[in-house]
Amino acid sequence: MIKKAIIPAAGYGTRSLPITKVLPKEMFPIKGKPSIHYIVEEAVESGIEEILIIVSKYKNLIVDYFDVSLELEAFLESRNKAYLLDKLVLPKVHIQYTRQPYARGLGDAILLGRSFAGNDPFAVLLPDDIIINQGANATKQLIDLYNTVESPVIALKYMKDELLHKYGVVDITSQEGQVHHLKSIIEKPKHSPPSNLAVVGRYIMTPDIFDCITVKSGEFGEEIQLTDAICKLMANRACYGYEIEGDRFDIGIEEEYLQLIRYIHGLENPI
Repeated sequence: MIKKAIIPAAGYGTRSLPITKVLPKEMFPIKGKPSIHYIVEEAVESGIEEILIIVSKYKNLIVDYFDVSLELEAFLESRNKAYLLDKLVLPKVHIQYTRQPYARGLGDAILLGRSFAGNDPFAVLLPDDIIINQGANATKQLIDLYNTVESPVIALKYMKDELLHKYGVVDITSQEGQVHHLKSIIEKPKHSPPSNLAVVGRYIMTPDIFDCITVKSGEFGEEIQLTDAICKLMANRACYGYEIEGDRFDIGIEEEYLQLIRYIHGLENPI
């Protein structure tokens, strides 16, 4: 059973500058709640009981948000506004935090969760990606597959050719419906991508991934890429990709963030 999740939230948010100088992108509002609230809700709905959020020293707003505000609650009660207390209800889950001193890539952030994960498999939810589904959410879909295969599982979505250069793209050996047996992952291929299946921000990882997070990608400077570690892991065990169901929005892309706002408010014609 998957009971633990890591949410990496220490990045600089460079795609959304200048607002991310002062407001973490994880705090971008979506119908009155910050985006990371939806990520934590998804984890809880999937059966997650413990969450580690990786933050930087500039992301104290995230920590503050998930803390209890006794002063605010007392103020509302004293002003006969207790009816607003329901808006302060947070997902019921144990959350802890650790700081990533310097943003050295997703692999480095995940490595900080080694003692948290221990010997247990765990989920990874990237807060850039909001995935909306009327049925089982994206993380639950991966957990259901993991419970069958007991191997690492990566969320995939079909992408048009012109978008593949922005993503990690998988090469597969075989396919059974939405389940793909993975051969490799090419990070942001400049030409000849191996498929139209891109990695999106949900993973189920096993603890042996930590021994694989050692490779620095020369192409991406000193960043430690999770993709490199997963490719190394594939040499030793089976890894699976799953084409998740649901509408995915990358809040780091302004057009998709605005589209999400319209979508979640139930507007008929999202931009």
